[in-house]
Amino acid sequence: MRRGVLIGLGLLAAFIALLIAIDRLSPAPEGPPSSSYATSPRGTAAYASLLERAGITVRRLRTPIADRAPRDGETLVILDPQVMEPKEAEAVRDWVAGGGRLVVGSSGEPAWLDQLLDEPPTWTEADGTTSNPVVPLAGVEEVVARDGAELDDLGGLLPLLDPPVAARTRLGDGELIVLADTSPLSNEGLGAADNAAFGVALAGGTPVAFLETVHGYGVSRGFGGLPTEVKWTLLGLLLTSLVAVWAAGRRFGPPEDPDTDPPPPRVEYVEALAGSLARTKPDKEKS
Repeated sequence: MRRGVLIGLGLLAAFIALLIAIDRLSPAPEGPPSSSYATSPRGTAAYASLLERAGITVRRLRTPIADRAPRDGETLVILDPQVMEPKEAEAVRDWVAGGGRLVVGSSGEPAWLDQLLDEPPTWTEADGTTSNPVVPLAGVEEVVARDGAELDDLGGLLPLLDPPVAARTRLGDGELIVLADTSPLSNEGLGAADNAAFGVALAGGTPVAFLETVHGYGVSRGFGGLPTEVKWTLLGLLLTSLVAVWAAGRRFGPPEDPDTDPPPPRVEYVEALAGSLARTKPDKEKS
């Protein structure tokens, strides 16, 4: 039984070592477009890291704004949302109107923007855009957008760049910045021209909160809320337990019949066997 347990523990150690090696040696880019968790070319994990290196506090929100509003003084960032429920859009508008600051970007005209603005801007196609700031933006002289979209009819917004890839407006007591193209903030586009400085300027020197519910992330509870490493460790322990039970089961053998007389203690058995051998030993004197 001890040997089986040792074998199981050895298998567990080898299993965990293999997982760590795979994770360290061959990490694969993954995640939905424009998510601050995503390390894929279209993700914005690098943008979130850039803000942190610039001394800006970064949070990821996995609870709907309708259930929990961002903190006071934060800049809420919503990029290429996969879905935006009317109730959630209304909660975002109320938060901005109450003094919040919102950066919303989409490489295609979002249908829900009319829930934020009475006169929302319109999108138009462009063959890639190189824009220059029309207002002071620290460290920004040129922004390169690759998705080929810019704002056409600005409505009540004022341009930040020319051509107008970005524009801003007041919404109640708050501020709203609209991006017609999110590629300057993506992992693959952040290093072009002054895109990184532009991303930092969008934060406005405030803490930043990325809304991740729009990319399918929510609050995980129970087993789903555990870190991936812990899940793999628990799975390894389960496999080890199964191996130990299997090894012990083979050693134990089938169950004994309760009506069968148990074997005598080993000492008594050895003494009885020795006595039998002594009685059957030939008598040399008689022979």
